[in-house]
Amino acid sequence: MTQKPFLTTLAEKCNTLTQLKQLHAHILRCRIQHSPYALAPLLSVAATSFFSYACSIFHNLTHTNTFIHNTMIRAYLQNHSPESALSCYSTMLQNGIPVNNYTFPPLIKSCIALVSSSNWVSSIMIGHMVHCHVVQFGLTNDPYVVSAFIEFYTALRDVRTARVLFDRMTRKDVVLWTAMIDGYGKMGNVENAREMFDEMPERNAVSWSAMMAAYCRVSEFKEVLALFVEMQIKGVKPNDSILVTVLTACAHLGALTQGMWVHSYAKRFERVSSNPILATALVDMYSKCGCVGSALTVFDGISNKDVGAWNAMISGVALNGDARKSLELFQQMVVCGKNPNETTFVAVLTACTHAKMVREGLRLFEEMSGTYGVEPCAEHYACVVDLLSRAGMVEEAERFIEEKMGGFAAGDANVWGAILNACRIYKNINVGNRVWKKLIDMGVADCGTHVLTYNIYRDAGWDAEANRVRSMISEAGMKKKPGCSIIEVGNEVEEFLAGDQSHPQAQEMCRLLDSILKMANLEHF
Repeated sequence: MTQKPFLTTLAEKCNTLTQLKQLHAHILRCRIQHSPYALAPLLSVAATSFFSYACSIFHNLTHTNTFIHNTMIRAYLQNHSPESALSCYSTMLQNGIPVNNYTFPPLIKSCIALVSSSNWVSSIMIGHMVHCHVVQFGLTNDPYVVSAFIEFYTALRDVRTARVLFDRMTRKDVVLWTAMIDGYGKMGNVENAREMFDEMPERNAVSWSAMMAAYCRVSEFKEVLALFVEMQIKGVKPNDSILVTVLTACAHLGALTQGMWVHSYAKRFERVSSNPILATALVDMYSKCGCVGSALTVFDGISNKDVGAWNAMISGVALNGDARKSLELFQQMVVCGKNPNETTFVAVLTACTHAKMVREGLRLFEEMSGTYGVEPCAEHYACVVDLLSRAGMVEEAERFIEEKMGGFAAGDANVWGAILNACRIYKNINVGNRVWKKLIDMGVADCGTHVLTYNIYRDAGWDAEANRVRSMISEAGMKKKPGCSIIEVGNEVEEFLAGDQSHPQAQEMCRLLDSILKMANLEHF
């Protein structure tokens, strides 16, 4: 076994910035600071834990090498400075410092980070230029470089180029296969992702994680759980990413038993305490399965609660009807010094909506930008419309849309549905009629708003208008998305859609329901 250089060993043992500075001072005293090989281990450790100090070291170096520049490119990326990473690469080329296969993966990921920024065209051009350099330097067969480019091109939604790069590789390892599966998954193409997954000659936990995440993105949560069972049968140990994805699926399906198994597994290997993302997923799962007490227990056990954990718990208690507790948690969050974000305000506004706490909800909405510096977006405006509508304040909701949102054209189906549903419940035909006429002028073709308007007119006895709306629904071929219910029995999750007769026991279940209804009617009489 090769022994590590003395300075590398010393640098890796530095746990604090003071210790790192002491080692730096020792190097300076020994007058070896002009050797890149002396400072490289120090810079490597600093770049991981003390980024600003690493930048200071790097900018004062008179002699550098490939390793030092690669270290800084990676550090800039990890600290959300992709522009600086690209600038570092440019300096590398200008100074004639050789590049290698370790230079490009973080550099390409920096291009990916820029794709999501406002300067889309510029980031694409830079990415293509980096690709040209890879070809020029003869690194087109490196699996890590190609994997990074597959990620880059799928981020551009150019899956064809990504697939060409994959197919050209003569030797495809598990990294390449996983990158292509993840690329298809991020595009929502689970069919191709699964086809490649089944063809893989070798899989690891990351491969399984990529496939499960692909299903999760398109809300095929039953497939996530089925794949998880298959993975366990094959004896693959799940990583934390897999556990989070499975818990997300359990939360959406209400699969409490399987979610509790994941919790038990995670506790056995002490993963909950060390991974706040996993703990937050547990809070979300228990909340959505109706076990608020268990969610609070997990939440209380998180030592360093981030905004995501607070949001999950605030949303959880709101979802289960305890608006007061939700607002208490919000205040605790603020006192703890955590700044609420957009998701936090959606949660507390939703809590106020379901408890009809109009005054509190409007106060929080006003405080969003003024007190907390969070600018309201469409979802927050929709929450306020819903808040007013559910409280029967439909005229106020209409005025809020016109004055605060800039009119109905700025809304969406959630906004229109909220006020129309309130008009139906509170039998406010005048506001309902006005809203409908505005939506017709806008050319809205949403099935839900049409159905709500039909019901408003029918309930008010406006038969001519009701028939006109019904004809519009028929002529446009609109179909309302069927409702569904999910139940977990014996660790198996069953989903039932309204009007769906495909279940093998559908007839038997219908007969049983008919019997129950008849018995209920007999008891009533």
